[in-house]
Amino acid sequence: MINNSDNSIYGPYLPELEQVRTRLMDEIERIRTDLSDRLGMDPVEHCLSRIKTEESMREKCRRKGLPETVDSALFRIHDAIGIRVVAAFVSDVYRIRDLLSQVNGLRITEEKDYIRHAKPNGYRSLHLILLCDEKWYAEVQLRTISMDTWAALEHHMRYKKKISRNLPLIEAELKRCADELASTDLSMQTIRDMILEEETI
Repeated sequence: MINNSDNSIYGPYLPELEQVRTRLMDEIERIRTDLSDRLGMDPVEHCLSRIKTEESMREKCRRKGLPETVDSALFRIHDAIGIRVVAAFVSDVYRIRDLLSQVNGLRITEEKDYIRHAKPNGYRSLHLILLCDEKWYAEVQLRTISMDTWAALEHHMRYKKKISRNLPLIEAELKRCADELASTDLSMQTIRDMILEEETI
């Protein structure tokens, strides 16, 4: 158990979190370069990272009924470090996941596949919890461009808005849009696979 050593919920460990974030981004960039060389195209549209803000982490501790301590922030909640990788195709999402699992010092401790098992509202993404050097946790979200677009628009429309009267219709329409984008993802994957098959003949 680690006690809070100063006013920050991360105690003195913020510099180490930044180092882990940098290392993970470097590993993803290495994977990206390797896949680009092998596939002849960059499989990643973009990649973002962050350290959860002080207030956001404290709010999450309260929501989960945990004390606002360093121990809670770093070892009981596992997304102080967050990375989002947006890939071109569904197959790239799983390919990047597989390559991350092979990196020395990284271990996937939890996986939630909201691509194969979408959330009721239509949200799709592959969530990984990585344990780095058997000490630091990070959450990695892997998704396609379509999935990322839907998530961004859904967040933009609903963020801090109290919806009641039209909620069922809105939720149904969001789900329909998510399903249509998922169908498009599958079609684009099929087209890409046919193009790659042509290149190997």
